[in-house]
Amino acid sequence: MAVPKDAANPAAVGTNCFKEAVCINTKRIYDSCSDKDCLEDLPVYFTDQVQPVINNSAAVKVKSVEILNVYLDVEPVPFNKGFYSVDMTFFFLIRLSAYPNSMSQPVNATGIATFTKRVILYGSEGNVRVFCSDICNPVGTTTHMPKACLQVADPIALSSKLCESCDCECCGITFPEEICGCFKGNFGCCQPEKQVYVTLGLFTIVQLERTVQMMVPTYDFCIPDKESECTTDDPCQLFKRLKFPTNSFFPPNLSELDCEE
Repeated sequence: MAVPKDAANPAAVGTNCFKEAVCINTKRIYDSCSDKDCLEDLPVYFTDQVQPVINNSAAVKVKSVEILNVYLDVEPVPFNKGFYSVDMTFFFLIRLSAYPNSMSQPVNATGIATFTKRVILYGSEGNVRVFCSDICNPVGTTTHMPKACLQVADPIALSSKLCESCDCECCGITFPEEICGCFKGNFGCCQPEKQVYVTLGLFTIVQLERTVQMMVPTYDFCIPDKESECTTDDPCQLFKRLKFPTNSFFPPNLSELDCEE
């Protein structure tokens, strides 16, 4: 008689056995798309405290780019049932090194750049409102719209340039209060003599999802199969149990990376 593969481990046998089908409330992704965008010559806006540094600079260099926030707006597409437009407004925190001349030390400067894009995805139809005990539903709100989710990697700075300013839209520009709160000074309060433009590489994934009830198979409860380690002993003994970080001293070469992938 054949012996079950996991006969020596009764717990493993129970874990792999189908028990029942249960209904769960979860989010289902109805449509998604991935994009690789090259954002060319985005203008960078500075506060009245930083703009004089840019006006007196001969060159600039991007140090880093960070996404401060992304605003998402979902609206149904007319005459296309089940399809929705997702409008995304990105706010980028741009950290620069401004060089007054080729012989002087750079001065740190921080500004903001924005980018807006739209995608159209299928989000199915739903006309129900959801009320839960742990969620406050303001009067007049509707919840039959799908939810848009955005995954975005840190932008890649491709290039930057400093140009003489020409009657652009820099004066009077406004940003949301939570964005302005990240900077010292006010935006749009002075006419810039010079303008900075940056080119960024952006990788994004956009999804439309709805909360639905789904039937899934269950096998067993998620019972931890290992014990926690005691951390109250001698710190030197704990340190001895740590694996030596060989890769930190001997970085892998290209062939080793290809094998790992």
